[in-house]
Amino acid sequence: MAKGILGRKIGMTQIFDEEGQAIPVTVIEAKPNVVVQKKTVETDGYNAIQIGFEDIKEHKLIKPVLGHFKKIGVKPKKYLKEIRTENVEKYEVGQEIKVDIFKEGEKVDVVGTSKGKGFTGAIKRWNFSRGPMSHGSRYHRRPGSLGSTDPARVFKGRKLPGRMGGERVTIRNLEIVKVDPEKNMLLVKGSVPGPRKGLVLIKNDD
Repeated sequence: MAKGILGRKIGMTQIFDEEGQAIPVTVIEAKPNVVVQKKTVETDGYNAIQIGFEDIKEHKLIKPVLGHFKKIGVKPKKYLKEIRTENVEKYEVGQEIKVDIFKEGEKVDVVGTSKGKGFTGAIKRWNFSRGPMSHGSRYHRRPGSLGSTDPARVFKGRKLPGRMGGERVTIRNLEIVKVDPEKNMLLVKGSVPGPRKGLVLIKNDD
């Protein structure tokens, strides 16, 4: 059964297992999500549920989105996310989804937006090697030749300086080390993409 929940990345720390081994973990705060909509093959062409996360004031939403919430009697949510699942009948509109849908030892995928690093050169962005740094080299950190007179243009996909980071990144098969329903916390082994307080999606497609 596919399942998922939206949360906020709090940061990284470490815990110790029964043998005294340090385990690096990322702390994710996932407050209760609400099922906003159910989609089925008959009405939408596919099966999915739409979940909402974090309350937002009504005046910050456009009227069509606000009407979407008022129609079902759910408080407006800041973030909406669809999760494909074949078990739509197991969910009800207005139902809360909490961290206890996951169990310790379970494998999940975590989706987030990586940290933006701004405009970077080819060496930092693509791990290019630099030229000689001695005097008179005149070639230090430039990207190098871009081609020849034929076809007299730069091919698409050429690795050049540009914006780095700020992209959707998925880390697969991370292990859930601890689930704390009272504090709405998940401890996931390893690192996850994004800065502190960044929005992340924790999902399991099994």
